[in-house]
Order: sequence, then structure tokens, then C-alpha cells
Amino acid sequence: MAEPEEGQAGVVADPRGVLRQGRAFLDFFWDIAKPEQEVRLAATENLLRHLREGRKEDELKYALRRLVEGLGATREAARPGFSLALAQVLQAFEEIPICSVLEQIKEKHNLEKVKKKLVRNAAFGNFFGVMALFQSGRLVKDQEALLESIQLLQQLAHHQAHLRDLPRKTLIDIMSEVPESVFEEVLFGVLRSDLTSAFTSPENLHLLLVGIQKFPGVLKPKKLKKLFGSPTIVNEENIPRLVELLQSAAKSEKKDKKLPSVVFDLLQVSLKEDAFELFWKEGVENGLLKEKSGPVSYMCYRLLGSALPFLSLEQLQMVLKGKVMQHYGQHVVTTQLPDRFKFAPEMEGYIDEFLNNCDEQERQLAVIIGFSTLTNRGYPVFSSSSRVVGHLQPAALQKYVDWLKDMFLRPDFDCCLDFSSNRQKQNQENGNIAQHKVVRLRKWIIHRLANIIEIPANKDENLVMDISRFCFFHAFFEAKKKTSQIRETSVLPSEPLDAEAHSVAENYFFGLLQTLNTLAVLGDTAKAAALREKHIHGVTADGKLWIFLLVEYANKLLSSEHVKAVKPFTKEQRDAWERTLQAVKNLQKKENKSDSAKVVAFQQLLLLMAVHLFKNQSETMDILSDLLNCTERAFSKEPKKKKTDSAEPGWVEVMVEILLSLLAQPSLLIRRISKSVFVRICPNLTKRGLQLILDVLDPYQEQNDESAVVVMEESDKKIKSAQDMDEEGSEDSSDEDDTEEENDSEDEEKNEEVDDDFRSQLMNVLQAGNALGGDESDEELDDEAMMGLDKNISALFAEQQKRIQAKKDEKDRIRKEKILRRDFKIKVLDLVEAFLIKQSENPLVFDVIEPLLRVIEQCMSSDSDKQEVDYLQKTASIFKNALCRAKQYCKRVDGLQEDLHAFVERLVKKTCKHTDSSVALYYFSASLYLLKVLKGSTSDKSSTLPTPRPEKQNTAIPQACQLLSTGCLDMERVTVIYRQALTQFLTKRNSALTSSMFHDLFRRFPIMCKPLADTLVKSIPVGARPHQQAQACLLLQKVLQLRELKLFVTEEEWEELIRESISQVTESLRTVGKQILKAEKEKVAKSLELLNFLLKTVTEQKLCVTLTEVDKVLVALNQSEGLGNSSRLDSLYWNVMRWLNYTKPKKEKTANKPAQEAEPLKRKKKGFLPETKKRKNRKKGIQENGVAPVAGEDGEPAVPEEQPPGAETPKQKKGKRKNRNRGVRENGVAVAGTGEEAVNGGDAVARKKKKKNRKRKGDAVNEAEQVPAAKKAKDSVSQETQQKQGKANQQKQGKAKKKRKEKKSQVLQE
Repeated sequence: MAEPEEGQAGVVADPRGVLRQGRAFLDFFWDIAKPEQEVRLAATENLLRHLREGRKEDELKYALRRLVEGLGATREAARPGFSLALAQVLQAFEEIPICSVLEQIKEKHNLEKVKKKLVRNAAFGNFFGVMALFQSGRLVKDQEALLESIQLLQQLAHHQAHLRDLPRKTLIDIMSEVPESVFEEVLFGVLRSDLTSAFTSPENLHLLLVGIQKFPGVLKPKKLKKLFGSPTIVNEENIPRLVELLQSAAKSEKKDKKLPSVVFDLLQVSLKEDAFELFWKEGVENGLLKEKSGPVSYMCYRLLGSALPFLSLEQLQMVLKGKVMQHYGQHVVTTQLPDRFKFAPEMEGYIDEFLNNCDEQERQLAVIIGFSTLTNRGYPVFSSSSRVVGHLQPAALQKYVDWLKDMFLRPDFDCCLDFSSNRQKQNQENGNIAQHKVVRLRKWIIHRLANIIEIPANKDENLVMDISRFCFFHAFFEAKKKTSQIRETSVLPSEPLDAEAHSVAENYFFGLLQTLNTLAVLGDTAKAAALREKHIHGVTADGKLWIFLLVEYANKLLSSEHVKAVKPFTKEQRDAWERTLQAVKNLQKKENKSDSAKVVAFQQLLLLMAVHLFKNQSETMDILSDLLNCTERAFSKEPKKKKTDSAEPGWVEVMVEILLSLLAQPSLLIRRISKSVFVRICPNLTKRGLQLILDVLDPYQEQNDESAVVVMEESDKKIKSAQDMDEEGSEDSSDEDDTEEENDSEDEEKNEEVDDDFRSQLMNVLQAGNALGGDESDEELDDEAMMGLDKNISALFAEQQKRIQAKKDEKDRIRKEKILRRDFKIKVLDLVEAFLIKQSENPLVFDVIEPLLRVIEQCMSSDSDKQEVDYLQKTASIFKNALCRAKQYCKRVDGLQEDLHAFVERLVKKTCKHTDSSVALYYFSASLYLLKVLKGSTSDKSSTLPTPRPEKQNTAIPQACQLLSTGCLDMERVTVIYRQALTQFLTKRNSALTSSMFHDLFRRFPIMCKPLADTLVKSIPVGARPHQQAQACLLLQKVLQLRELKLFVTEEEWEELIRESISQVTESLRTVGKQILKAEKEKVAKSLELLNFLLKTVTEQKLCVTLTEVDKVLVALNQSEGLGNSSRLDSLYWNVMRWLNYTKPKKEKTANKPAQEAEPLKRKKKGFLPETKKRKNRKKGIQENGVAPVAGEDGEPAVPEEQPPGAETPKQKKGKRKNRNRGVRENGVAVAGTGEEAVNGGDAVARKKKKKNRKRKGDAVNEAEQVPAAKKAKDSVSQETQQKQGKANQQKQGKAKKKRKEKKSQVLQE
């Protein structure tokens, strides 16, 4: 105790002794308390480095004191930071005695002396202090400090309100690190009372369990019997008390959602004592599960998952068939609602960890089969798509697949742990429960088998083929009798498969086909590794397609007499099947000779259509026959014959039609293969074939797409399985359908009105029944007449209801067709994108431009639902990335020059006529793409070029030859086109053209700068509005700054261009009045920026340009009032004047210096009112020196010369603000004002912007105070009412227009 006290006294006596060396040392402690963990760790490192390098005793004592004080900090993040820092310091400086630090902690955070409101901080200070000693690694070595720390933790355990179970957990952690000898000699006596009362609380029980596992030589059965009268923990006598303690532990760990440590340690002790069966059956199943509590149930599930790695095979089988498993299955079934807590993902994590770390095949198989046999009415609760089977060893996986196949053929529910929920028991039917169980189990098994292929597991090709054959056989075939030639007929089903089972297997099989098509090559051979490096999918290690092997297997089944097809083939279909196989064999012979990718794509499509013969024979036959004809013609060696428009369409056109029809199918596999085939036939695509695709996208031909829509509707009704899960965007479409249906129903309810026909019919019925008599009452009608009238009215309303429902159904049908049609168009866009990417140098690309632009334009004017926005976004992305930004483009356009120039002119004219700038941007971008094509194309004719500048400048600019070349570009014609557009942009008030469009033109095509520069120069003073004049200055500056421009002009032309630009800018600035309006500020700013560049160019290049007029105009411009008010304009102005040898004058404050020097003496400190503001001295501020205020000319009291700050009236402030800016600048020199203005003007100008709004509010308040209260209230109410009505009307008018275009403008803007 003596050393720390002396150290503390030294530090307190000389508090600045440590701090004189700098502030950096203190910053370490500030950073240690920061909430960011990285900052805390860095500060701890730096502190240790500083203490090691300095080795100063006073700094070390100060650091210890600060760290000990920080242990009880109020901020939660600071406490662990100081604890870690203290632990590191104690670890680094072993000369510091642990006991002294512990005594310092106790003294600083004394729980007995501290105030009541600081007890929490003191408790945490003691706790984190012990943690620091323990983390330093020195506590276990010092027995005295260890004993005191244990006693301190026992004392802290009573403060559960603040620390909860933290002291007990720390005590257990310390005990687990202590050697057995130290535990027996030091700790056992201190902890004896806690160990004796082990069955009184979960914390004490946990302490005992840790001691038994850690120190078996100390806590022997004899000693245990002395402690609490029993040599073992888990026995029949202790089970009731253990159950109570475990229930208490489960409720205490409720929020943490983890298994309590005491439960896990009890499991370990029960296994050690060979009492696991007693513990599980009596303690868990018959004890814990009886209390129907959520936390206790979840604790049992977590105990089940945690126990898997420690159990033997017999114990696993016992646990997996017990009540906990059944209880878990009921939980999974009953928690399907989205707002319920689901334990299934956590249990899957336990299984995954067990299978990953277990090396025994039998135990792996027991666990996976155990969870697969937990069934609810025959359907396993274990997910059929779970990926945990990927950790099974190859032998265990093969056995699991064999077990699944055997359960599919011969369902055995005796080995299953089957249960039913309460609702199922209530709705139980005695009919076909057994058959229903079989159907549900087979559905799960077939999905489980198909999913095993998709999971990256340790599987080989034989296993994959075995599963694929099994699924294919039971999807499309049935076994008549057993045969050794076909493995799938070796075991006949105990329950024959019905049509529903075949349909389920069929749907999952096509999902399996999709997996096989994207499956990486399996095997460890060199050939397989080479194929994987090439990213080849869907083939075996021998290079054969998986689907081809399945077709060979199907052909074998069709030729066998021992099996029969579920849907037998007709003679025509069998011929098509044989013809398809022959065509595939012919293609395989050509695979090495011609384009292998093209051959493989056609093979996949043919084989896929052949497999689809088993599913939908009538529809597939037409497609298959056309496909076979196209394949023969595509790979035939006959020379192509020229055909007229009326001739038979070519194979490419037919192939495109087939692919479009296949795109309408919901199968993702069909769409992917169709796209790959289209990519291979792109080089052979003709204009008619491309037009077939573009017609689908044409917004004016939507009625012709009904055939594709019908195909999609039928397929959507038939397929509701795993294949649908592969559909892209199906969830979004369904969500959109629901929202649109709700909106439509609401609109119909609101807008539903009774038509005139129904009204007249109702009137006729009522008149026929004398129900509308003038003076007659309803009592005159007898019962029969009333009954007849009721029947007629009910019949009339029934007919009306049918008509209304028919209208709703028709509207709903049209809406669904529109959604399906839009979805089909989105898929067709994939073909357009593939064509633009693969055939970017094809001249047919030009035919795609206008259809895409029409789609963008039409989508901008249509509805703004999510599907429409997705369609627009995808179209715009393809147009921008695949077309306009393509690096490759058509280089040979000799025969298309006239058409392309006309195309450019047409696009630019549409850009000018458009009203939406976001759409006009795409038209303009298309014209720039055509410019790039024309300029980059090679032509026999050489274009005339302007005389370039000297060669030494050409060498400074790379690729000068490419810039000078015009290719096939007709410069005169193109110049006229873009000059007209530029003129319209600068002279028309409302134009869709923007400056960014022309900036893009000049940047990408510098050859266009010289012809259009004159238009820009002339438009500077004569633009339609100041905004257009400013844009002209901006564009001209961008053009002049392009270094490529100097390649196209001579030195004389360059000098003339600079001279003319200066002249026009001067004329533009001459028109600026003395008061610069808000609309003219942009023009003045851009003009000054341009003039700054021009004068800089003249000065640096020493051009012969007269600047007399510029000087006069700029000097006159300095007298404008708005120039001084804007700091930006003032800065730009003086930047320009610098080139004319003018300097910006400095503001000098010379007058009334004594007054300014004396003023600070009168100022009071912050936070004190001035004397004139105090209530008793208020009049003294007005009557100073005994003189009363005299009224001025306007009736206001005159203000004395010396007035306190802030005492001016609003009018005086306003007048003072006006007079400050009356100084006139002449020849760049500011004229000084009067004395008072000179004194106050400097500060006022600096504070002008900050106080502007405040002064306006003050003026308004002072003026409002002079108005009578009643009149002011009346006027304010009327003004507020008028303002509200005006705003409401404006919002109603603009809301309808803005709402539709808000989403789409964001999509199209770049």
C-alpha cells in the first residue's frame, strides 16, 4: 500500500510534471475511451510503445492511476478499453506487483464507501480490474492475488442487478486456467461453500461441473459424497433438482439464444459417468419437455444438436427416435408463419457441423437418415434442398442414395418417426391416409435425389448418372417385369405410381436437366481438369453431353419389352425420334471438322426437344420437325441459292421463329439453350430473320404477339414445380399482378356507375308491377304480384351482375396478356443484346437502332409499373452499352454512305423535335454512333482536309492521322445538320437539346469543332435568352480548350478565331446594365470565364489582338451594383482584369481608429448583459448625458452618435445597409465614404450575408407590431387561406404529370 500511495501523492503534488512533456501522452488515454475498437487498440499499442521507450517511473505511475480510474467509467465502451490497456501494461512491465495494483483497484472502486448512485460504476470497476489481472497472465502465478481476486468475485456475485452472472463466468474461466495443485491448495477452501451448495443455483452447479471435468483428481466421488451426499451428479435422486436448475438456466439464457454452458457441461459429465441414457430419458424427455415453455424447448433442441458429435452409434439411434425429435418436428410444422421463430436453420447448422467434422461413415449415415425419417404424414420435415449432404463421404453418400431409392419404391413407415399436427388430427379422414403418405414421401425423395446432383458434394459420374436414370425412368416409364438389362426394374414398386407421382417426377427431372447442363466436369483425371480450365459445362470427362447419355438410355427403354412408356409414342412420333437421333449422330461426326460450339448448341437443342417428346408430344412434334429441317439445311454443303421475297423462307428465318417460340416457354434450360443456339447462328442471320425479332419489340404490333402469350399462359397453368423456381422474375411479376389487381378493383368500385340501359330496364320492371304508381301505395299489391316483382328485379340484377363480372374478367384478361407480352419482350431483348455483342461489325446493326429508340420512347409515355420500368431500363442499358459504347463497329459502309447520312439527319431532326430531353439524348447518342461508324470506315475516296498546323505540333498529339481522317464522312452535309441543331439550341427558348450533347460531340469528334465554332461565336451576343448566351460561352470555351482543335486550323485562322471571340464577348458584356439581374448573373459569369481564357491565350501566345474595347467595357462593368454583391462574379472579374494589368484594390480602414480601439474596452464578457439592457438602466441608454432623444424628419427619434451595438431601429439599419454600397469604383479604385460609413462598413460587409435573413425577419416583426391586433389576425387568416387554396390547386394540376415520368426520367438520365 505504501508504494502506490507515494506514487499517487507524487503525481498529485506535481500535476504538471508529466504533462510538461507534451499533450501526446494524455491523448492516449482519451483514445482508449473512444467507442471505436480500432482506435482503442491503436491507442493501447502506442501507450505501450511510449512507456517502453521512455522508461520513466512518473509516467508509469500516472498511467496506472489513469487506467485504474478508467475501469469504472460511465461509458460502456471505455471500461473494456481501459481493462485491456491495464492488462497489456501489467504483462509488459512484470516489475509492477500484482497485489499492489489489486489494492489500488479496491481502494479506488470501494463498494462500501462509494455513493449509492455510483455503485454500478464501482462494481464494474472491480470486475474489469480482476479481468485485467487475469488477462495479463500473471494472476495464476501469484497465489495471494489469486485468492483475493476470487474473494472479490464472490463479493461481486451479489450485485446481480448490475453484473448479472459475469463474476461467476469469470470465476469459472479463472478456475479452468488454474493448475490442479493450486486449486487444491488455494481455491478449494474458498470455493467449498459454493461447491457444497451446487444444487441451489445454476451458477454453483456449473462451477462444480467445471471442477469435476478439470480436476478429477481433487473432486473424486468420495469427496463429492462429503460435499453434498452423492458420489455422482447424474442419478435418479438428483434428476428432479437438475431439471429445476436446467429450467432456470434456460429462462436466464432466453435472450442470448444459445445453449447454457451448465447444460453442455452436464451432458459431458453424464457421458463421463455412463449415465447419458438416464439423463436423456428421465431428465430431458420426461422432465424438461413436460414444461411447455419456449425457452426450455429450444434448449432441448440445442442440447440435441450439441450432443451429436459426442454420442456413439447406439446413443444416436436412441436420441433420433425419441420424444425430443418428435417435439422438434412438431415445432417445424407449426412455425410456418413468417412472424414465428424458426429453429430449423439452427438445427441444420448443428447437422452441418457434425457431418463436416465426423469421419465415421456409420454415424454420418445414422444422423442423415434419422432426420430424413422424421415425417409429418409421410413428408419429412428435413428440407429436401438442404446442402448438408455435401459433407457426406462418398461411401456414405452412395448408401444414402440407395436408401432413398429403396424408400421411394417400397415406403417403410415403420422406420419413420411419423406424427400429425393438431389440425391434421381434427381434419383426419379415414379414406386414403396411407396412400397420401406414400405420395408425400415420394415427392420429397425425388426432390432430394435431384438436389444431390446440384450440391457440390464428393460425387462421381456413376452416382450422377444413376440418379438421373432413376428420375427419368419413374417420370416417363413403368416396369412390366424385372430384367437384369435395366437396373431400374430390379425392384418393382410396392405401391404403383399414379399420374400425380409421374407428373411430380417429370417436373423435378426437367429441373435436374438444368442442373446437368451447368454441371462442371467431374473426376480427377487430367482430361477432366483440362475441361474445367476451359469452363466447359454439361459434359462428362469423356466430352459427352449428359443429355445425350440420357437420350441413349431412353432409346434403350423404348426398345425394351419389359417396360412401357407412360405416354406411348405413335408411329409418326417414333419416326421423329429416330430421325432426331440420326441427326445428332451426323452432327457428332462434323464436330471436329466445323465450328464445334455451333454443333454442340444444335445438339443440345435437338436432344432437349427429343426429351420433351415424352412430356408434351403434340406441341413438340411441330417444333421438332422444323428444327430437323433447319439443322439439315444449316449444315448442308449445297451452295446458297438467291431467293426472292416471295420464295420460301430460309433456314435462318425458320430457326429464329423456332427460338422465339421456345423463349415463351417457362423453362430456364430451354431459354438458355435457345440463346446459345442463337449466338451460333448470328453470323448467318439475315435481314428478314432480324426483322422477325424486331417485330416482337415493335410497340405498334403488340396484337400480333398473342400466339406467344397463349403458349406462356398454358405452360404457366401446367407447370407448378421446381422448374418454376428457375423462372427469372416470376416473383416480381406475381407481386405486380397482385398490386395491379387491388388497384383495378379499387378503381372499379369508385368509378362504377349505373348505366342508362339498366336504369330503363329497372324502371320498366317496376312500372309493369305497378310499383311506381303516383298516388298508389305498396299495400295495394297482393302477395303474388309482390313475389313476381321480386323475381323480376332479382333476375334483372343477376344479369347486371353478370355483365359487370364479364367486364372485370375481360379487363383482367387484357391486363394479364399485357404482363405476359411484356415479359416475353424482356426475354427477346436477350437475343438483341447477344446479336449486338457478337455481331457488332455486321451492317444489320443499323436496323436495330430505330426499334430500340421506339421502345424507349413508347415506354416513357406508358404506365410506370415495375415491369415497365424494368423493360425500359434493360432496353436503355442495351442501347447504351452494347451499341453506342461498343468498341467494335462496321468498318465497310461504302454502299451505305447515303443511307447512313440520311439516317443521321433523321435522328438529329427527331432530337430537335422532341420535348423530353432524356429521350432526345438517346436519339442524339445514336447519331454520334453513326458519326463514329462513318468516320472510322475506310473508303477509296479521299476527303479534302484543312491545312494543318506545322508538323512539330502534330507530333505532340498522339494518333493525329486518325483525327485528321474523315473516312466516309461527308463533312459539308454533316456540318449543315449539326449547325441547324446548334442554332436551334441557342435561339429557341424551349428545346430538348442540352449543352452536354454538343460537348460530347466536340469531345468525341474534334473535326466538327472548326465548322461549328463560328456559330458559337455569333450566338454569344444574340442568343435567345441570357441562359443560351451563357451556354454558348461555355461550349466555345470547351471547344477552344481542346488541343485537337489546333490540328484543323492554321495559325492565322486561330488568331482570327480568338479575335472574333473576344469581340463578341465584349459586345455581350456591353449590354449588361448597371444593375445585374439574377437571370444575367450566369451569362456574366460564363462570359468572364471565357474572357479569362481568351486573354490568357493572347498573353501567353503573344497574339496580335487589340484589347482597347475590352478594357473600356470591363471598367464600365465594374460600376454595376450586382458585381460587388456576388463574391463569385467579383473574383472572376478581377481574374480577367489581371490580364489587363489591373489589381484589385485593398480595403483600408483609416477613419475613427481611436473609436475602434476604445470600443473593446467597453465590451463586456460573454454571457453578461450590457448595462443598457438591464431593466434599471434601460432609460439611461436612451437619455445619455442628460439629453432626451429628438425626433427626426420621419418622426423617429434621432439616434446619438455613440450607440450600443444592436440598439438601432429597423429603418436605421435599412438605411445604413443602403448607404454602405454607395461607393463608386473608378478605374479599379474604390472611393472612400464618410467617416461613420468607413468605420462600420468593413464589419458590415463581412457580416452582410450572415445577418441578411435575420434582418428581414426583424423588419417584418417590427412592422407587424405597429398593426392593430384584430386587423393583423384577420389579414393573416385570409392570406393563409388564399395561400393554402393556391397551393392545393397547383399540387392537383402538377401531380398527375409528374408522377408518371418521375421513375423513367431517373432511368434514362446519365
